[in-house]
Amino acid sequence: MFLQPRTPSIKDKEQTDPAHGWTPRSRPLKEYLETGVINLDKPPGPSSHEVVAWVKRLLAIDRAGHGGTLDPKVSGVLPITLGRSTRIISFIMKSGKEYACLMELHGDVDDDPLEKVIKEFVGPVYQMPPVRSSVKRALRVRTIHSIKVLERQGRYVLMRVDCEAGTYIRKLCHDIGEVLGCGAHMRELRRTKAGPFKEGSGSMKLHDLLDAITFWKGSGDESLLREVIIPIEEALWQFPKIFVRDSAVDAICHGANLASPGVLRVEGEIKAGDTICFMTMKGELIGLGRATLSGEEILKSDHGIVANTERTVMQPGTYPKGW
Repeated sequence: MFLQPRTPSIKDKEQTDPAHGWTPRSRPLKEYLETGVINLDKPPGPSSHEVVAWVKRLLAIDRAGHGGTLDPKVSGVLPITLGRSTRIISFIMKSGKEYACLMELHGDVDDDPLEKVIKEFVGPVYQMPPVRSSVKRALRVRTIHSIKVLERQGRYVLMRVDCEAGTYIRKLCHDIGEVLGCGAHMRELRRTKAGPFKEGSGSMKLHDLLDAITFWKGSGDESLLREVIIPIEEALWQFPKIFVRDSAVDAICHGANLASPGVLRVEGEIKAGDTICFMTMKGELIGLGRATLSGEEILKSDHGIVANTERTVMQPGTYPKGW
């Protein structure tokens, strides 16, 4: 479901202490649930909030969040973060959404004018959120990266829309109909991608979660539950990463910024101002920060702050104090 890690650039070498922390897949179940995420395939019917409430009740946890609201009738990818991983869901979901949309035209339109009008909506578009929405109603600009007509039967047009997060596909269909002069509305909608999460073999349905929980409670076997829930680290492949010494971990957990002596290696391209992941040498996410230097500058530096801490996920005390 996710891309492979990129080749790291090494600044220094140091062994991690096996007595503290865990590799993400080997965490004890309680900690695994606190730092997990489910790539859920939401069915049509319930609201996104209802689905999150069901997940919390099934897992008996206090906190869970979702990556972008889906209307009750809409199906598809609904990432659900658990426990402390809910702190960074807004960062994970910045890379956009993809939808399969069935649009119904209100009149007869030939293929050529339809394709021409659809192309006019690729790029920045103005949208006003609907009356019933989770955000303030104010005119805003959203970018539509591509619209591809997959199939057409008469007045029914099946499209794939790749767009910026926060784009209203229902409004897009209405506006296309207005420009065509015949009117149109969204008939059906399915989200096929949300941030790094996609539909397919990696997505799970609610009954998969229920089956995994039932099997775990009945036999004590956690394996199915660990397949349905993945570590949050596996959803962060698109972010560059800075791996730090064990002695720097707890300071970051308490909100301290990362200084140059704490850096062991850098993975991915980093520019000053980029959002980066702070990682332990076991591959655990400590939190997210914002780089103050480029990757090359971080590797060459021997003093000063290289990244400011913005969100922490790891619980303080997981690693001993080194400060």
